[in-house]
Amino acid sequence: MRLLRESNGQNGRVAVVAKGEDTIVCGKCVVADSPLVRLKGLLGRSELPAGEGILLRPASAIHTFFMRFPIDVLFLDKDFRVLSMRTGLRPWRAAACRGARAVLELHAGECDRLGATVGDRLRLEHD
Repeated sequence: MRLLRESNGQNGRVAVVAKGEDTIVCGKCVVADSPLVRLKGLLGRSELPAGEGILLRPASAIHTFFMRFPIDVLFLDKDFRVLSMRTGLRPWRAAACRGARAVLELHAGECDRLGATVGDRLRLEHD
């Protein structure tokens, strides 16, 4: 089963992030791999719906300054293995993880719903 749907948009590519064979972690994930898209991140949004997220790379730290809602955060190594997690990170906070190469920001509560744990290996496939 192919789990990636990717399209180019003005706000970055949109892809699917999956865990294992059939667990979709983020069904609509903006891949923020350019400076401008990383800088914007989730700023200006009033919410992050369940099933959506943003993958910031390269990144090892994030902040929620000026945001209006909490998020779940997965810090990933170069192989997309989860190094650390922060769940329910509220606005006006910061978080970092030494050794992280990417950060996946998700709707608050998604980590618990998906059973995400440190050591999980995620994937982002490209066409």
